[in-house]
Amino acid sequence: MLGSILLDAESGEDLRVLDLCLTNGLEPDSFYDPRNRILFETLLEMSRATQPVDAVTLNVKLRETGRIEAVGGVTVVESLLASTPTSAHAEYYIDIVRQKHLLRKLINTARETERKCFSGDGRNADVILGEAETAFLGIGGEASVKTDWKSAVDRTFKSIERLFESKGMIEGLPTGFQHVDEKLLGLKKSEMIVIAARPSVGKTSFAMNIAECVAMGRDINGRKFEGENGRPHPVLIFSLEMDVDSLTKRMLCGRAHVSSWRISRNLMVQSEKAGATAALIRAAGELKQAPIYIDDASGLDISDLRARARRMKRQHGIELIVIDYLQLCQCREASKQGRQIEVSRISGQIKSMAKELQIPVIVLSQLSRANEQRGDKNEVPKLSDLRDSGAIEQDADVVMMLRRPSMVRATRDNVDTQNLAIVDVAKHRNGETGDVKMNFFREFVRFGDRSQKDETAEAEDVQRRMDEAEAARMPEMHQSEIIEAEFL
Repeated sequence: MLGSILLDAESGEDLRVLDLCLTNGLEPDSFYDPRNRILFETLLEMSRATQPVDAVTLNVKLRETGRIEAVGGVTVVESLLASTPTSAHAEYYIDIVRQKHLLRKLINTARETERKCFSGDGRNADVILGEAETAFLGIGGEASVKTDWKSAVDRTFKSIERLFESKGMIEGLPTGFQHVDEKLLGLKKSEMIVIAARPSVGKTSFAMNIAECVAMGRDINGRKFEGENGRPHPVLIFSLEMDVDSLTKRMLCGRAHVSSWRISRNLMVQSEKAGATAALIRAAGELKQAPIYIDDASGLDISDLRARARRMKRQHGIELIVIDYLQLCQCREASKQGRQIEVSRISGQIKSMAKELQIPVIVLSQLSRANEQRGDKNEVPKLSDLRDSGAIEQDADVVMMLRRPSMVRATRDNVDTQNLAIVDVAKHRNGETGDVKMNFFREFVRFGDRSQKDETAEAEDVQRRMDEAEAARMPEMHQSEIIEAEFL
């Protein structure tokens, strides 16, 4: 292969073979023999410095850098040319070197995994398995990916044709909420979607409602997704905060429209229990058919999380991943470098996972208290309020900031805002931003689309409250001011 590079250079082919080496991911460490490693490294240095490459200039460069004896003297370069009949078979030689390099990497990774298994340091077998899987998959991932441009254009054109042919169909995976889908155009492949909010606002419920709709192939009102005939989409949920039973209870009661709080405290009267039982049976039958997979292991390392996601993708064809929530993930590699760097590394790994698996990943994130301390009476959060690291804002393709006016001091007592939830699409890399108004039913811990009827009722309530406030101030006005006001 090295001889082919020299022959290629001497024939004036502009180092075509060397370019092929780099395209196939070859590097100096790809060579087992240290002498060949030095020769390839020197050729790379000469190419990057735009120096002429041939047997003479290579020998000169080796003398200047003091490496001529390390490769075996000047006769070695001549023997490379003598043993290479032609550079026409360079790709075949390159593949041999690459294959042997991959085999050595596999051997070394297997030995390192064996060492960890026998080390006796008390580490969990699942952790070692996750590290081993990440290491083995990383070997294949290091090679450069060749993208077929023509195939990419064909795929894109066909997806556009499907959008033209199907009225109402959106580009990405539907969320199940009409107005959110109108803003986002669905959850697109390889995207990292962040749902951020203060504690107890409802970000977990919102994410679980989306996961439920995607897995059922129906929107939040039970209608089949446009153009898919109700096809279910497998969903994987990493619940780092809640255990699987608590999460299942919330989803079951929410779908049945039954208050889990009243059930837990046995506050239902006998006449309510029969209807609630029937609704729960129906909801349980529907949810059991949904392809939802929950991993509730706590304190997952991000590399272990990625390994589990890969396995589930291969086994069950996962089309959406939900992580609840980002700040509970760990990264052993960066744990000693400070929390900000650790969260930055976790965020970058999640974005890489979305690209690797070619599916959307919804990740929940906490907000800092900055929105409560700015003096803004509505306490509207900003992107800068994302907790622990600005890398979350940078890595995310979509950031949705969730807030509920009924939890804000200035609007807590307003009747018209009790069921109102606002999803602020603060960042959207491939589309528009802005607020989306939704309903949040606290009794069922469930979100819903906000209809025009809701908006009209809200406007009427606001006008009524303004009229009542104005009427309350009228007796305090002077009689002449009243007459003047009536005249005007």
